Order: sequence, then C-alpha cells, then structure tokens
Amino acid sequence: MSQPFAIAVHGGAGTILREQMTPELHQEITETLARAVQAGETLLRTGADALDAAVVAVKVLEDSPLFNAGKGSVLTHTEMVEMDASVMHGKQMDAGAVAGIKHIKNPIELAKDVMLDSEHVMLIGEGAEKFAFENGHDYTEQDYFYTERRYEQLMSMKQKGQFALSESKYPDDKKYGTVGAVALDKQGNLAAATSTGGITNKQYGRVGDTAIIGAGTFAENGNVAVSTTGMGEYFIRKTVASDVAARMRYLKEDIHQACESVIQGELKTMGGEGGLIAVDAQGNIHFAMNSSGMYRASLNSDNELLVKIYADE
Repeated sequence: MSQPFAIAVHGGAGTILREQMTPELHQEITETLARAVQAGETLLRTGADALDAAVVAVKVLEDSPLFNAGKGSVLTHTEMVEMDASVMHGKQMDAGAVAGIKHIKNPIELAKDVMLDSEHVMLIGEGAEKFAFENGHDYTEQDYFYTERRYEQLMSMKQKGQFALSESKYPDDKKYGTVGAVALDKQGNLAAATSTGGITNKQYGRVGDTAIIGAGTFAENGNVAVSTTGMGEYFIRKTVASDVAARMRYLKEDIHQACESVIQGELKTMGGEGGLIAVDAQGNIHFAMNSSGMYRASLNSDNELLVKIYADE
C-alpha cells in the first residue's frame, strides 16, 4: 500500500453569518479555498515535501483580498499592515516565524526562509525585513495590501474605541482572520504553515498566536501537524497546537479526540473562540471549531475534495 498524502487549509474561524453571505461571495470564497488545496495537492502528488505544499497553499490565500493575510490584511491603529507568519516541518521539528512584517508580499515564504536560511526561529519587524531583502525578497509598498473593506473596519473600530473585527456589512467581520495549511507528503513528513494580518486597530506591536510555534503552528512526524485560527491571546495561553500533539503523543488520543478536547475544553471555557485544522501521520484530517464557522478545505490522495464554511456542514 502506497503512503497516503493529504492537505487541508483554513481561512479563519469565528462568527460567519449565512444571512449576510451573498451567493457571489460564497462562490468566490469556496473557489479560492479549493484553489489553495489544489495548489498544494499538485505538489504532493509529484512527491514534493509537505512544507512546500503547505506554503504554496497559504500563498494562494495570502494573495487573495478575501482573507486576513497578505493582501487584504486588516489595518493597525496607524492604518498600516503588520503581518505575522510561521512554519514548522515535522522531520527534525525545524521551525521559522516572523512578526510585524510590513513590506513583504508573502510573509509565509519569509517564515520558511527563516527556518531554512537562518540560525534562528523567529525574526521581527525591521530586522526580519532586513533579512528578507538580503535573501531576495522584494520590497512591497503598503498600498498593495490595502483594501477598502479593511479601511471600513478600522474606522468602525476607532469610532467604538475597540480593537477586534468590526460589525459592518460583511458576513464574517467577527471572524478571527488567519489562514493556514497542514500537509502530509508521500515520504511521511508532516508540516504546518500559518499566516495573518492580526487584528483590526491593534497597537503597540501586538503579536498573536500565528507567529508562536506551539500555539498557532506545530508539526511532528509520526504524529500530527496543526494550524490554528482564533483569539490569539487565548491560543497562546493554552498553547493550542502543541497541546493537540501532546494529547496524541502521550494520551494516545486519535486526531478527532485530541482536537475536540482542546477546542471544546478549557480554551472554550476561558472564552477562547476559534478553531484549527490538523492532519495525522495516516492522512486523517480533522477540522475543529467552537465558533459558528471556519473557512476550510481539504484534499487527499483519493482526490476527495471538501470545501466548507459553516460549523453545521
């Protein structure tokens, strides 16, 4: 029997309202999610590494204005984009992460380069961008990331004196905007990649769980790869991604048990809303959420494509 391979992506979890979702937007979102997993699956089918597939899938979502990562990222209090991203490869448990990125088109690629081409795991701000330019990344003007939707959200939040996602005309403005991918390749390698624009109206250089290995991203060969999305401060405090892996490693829980125990357990009790995607060493995929929806899609070696938005699907 040949080694299975699989890939899953998410585009954020939270309150996603059917009554505000137009057929056109629904189609655009689901088509982009499908395109992301298909981009990764194409690489996996040819024998490519799991991390390469996860990064390619995340890039599709970063390049879309529909998601809070890369182009379409939310705006900070000073009307700038500050992006975070991280990757982890399960074979040697290598990892790379960046935070506070303002001028790199695809932060997920930069996180991968930090893993591969530096002696560090996490780089931030100006230093991370200096590393990026020295390693061939192009300078990208802030104008590229700007969308009218995110400006409207920021103005709404400023008027209310809040930081979070706003309640305007979009169906998912109370969604925690992160994108991510998890993959299993034909060699049995597991990998995870996560990217975000953070939260609307954020200040003081805030960093959420996306850039934190063990909170937003985790991968361990023979066990599981996890990418999370949700209220970052809670996901950091509960080290959500590594907790799933630990339950599988030590308690011998299967992927469904471990993911649901974490997402529906103390995290939820604390007030931590959100979700995660995970794939285990056998290619089993699980989506877990304690919110009304999570943009998500998966594709496996049997060419079974799933694309869903709402929790009750």
